[in-house]
Amino acid sequence: MSKDHIKTQIETALPSDGLLETAVPGVKLFRTSTPIPCAPAVYDPCIVAIVSGQKEAIFDGAHVVYDASRYMCCPISMPLQAGTPQASPENPLMGVLISLDQRAMTELSIEIETAVGSLPSTRTAPSARGVKLAQWDAAFTDALSRLVDLTARPNDAAILGDARLRELYYAVFQGDAGIFARQAFGTQNAITRAIAHLSTHLDGQTSIDDMAARAGMSRAVFHRKFKQATAMSPIQFVKSLRLNNAAMKIAGGMTVNEAAFDVGYVSPSQFSREFKRAYGQSPREWGDAQHAPAGLV
Repeated sequence: MSKDHIKTQIETALPSDGLLETAVPGVKLFRTSTPIPCAPAVYDPCIVAIVSGQKEAIFDGAHVVYDASRYMCCPISMPLQAGTPQASPENPLMGVLISLDQRAMTELSIEIETAVGSLPSTRTAPSARGVKLAQWDAAFTDALSRLVDLTARPNDAAILGDARLRELYYAVFQGDAGIFARQAFGTQNAITRAIAHLSTHLDGQTSIDDMAARAGMSRAVFHRKFKQATAMSPIQFVKSLRLNNAAMKIAGGMTVNEAAFDVGYVSPSQFSREFKRAYGQSPREWGDAQHAPAGLV
């Protein structure tokens, strides 16, 4: 199996630009030949694998470009900016987005940890910082190719989909992102669990003290460990997560007030002030300037 095989499968399934939900839940194919500048986005736990073109992201104060040589591993919900500024009809962006199931990844991590030390210890490894660009290897390519093969075989996908996803997860744990993924999905990672809860309860009024209590830590310890994991303080993270989610909702057609309330703001005027401070435009101005489908970002 090869990246060219995966590219051919995507070209067959997506002859024109778009985002395609495959027969395997959580696996999407994407293709765009239109430049899309970096814009606010929220990556839920996922793997993004590019087989043609380049994708760009801005996180932790860094601007990175990744292509078919590296895949993105994002094990926690992460606010960032993403786009495809270099996409063109001659060199379209094509790839695969695989959602990471927290329960399945945690169970597999436990199995690996009990299998005679299949992976090196994480104790001396640097802390994860939200997102990692990992080198493709033969095992990852083969597992992804076998997963994408199910795109055109829905009956097979119903039977084999979970097993092929597990095979891909295993390739991630065994590869360049292995230690990074174990830090996120290990049984002791209360920060990951706190972020997972937050990302599904943005419309509530969760405080930092609530998050620390849910993680079983003091506020000071939680703050330190949270910043180690995400490169942001909890307050910065919550604000970025809410604003980026709102920006995506506005780009998708939701009104400014609806988006504000949907992500937990009770004051539309406060939302507008914080949005303009973050992005340099009012929510309405920003929404009017968006021309790209939010899903492709």
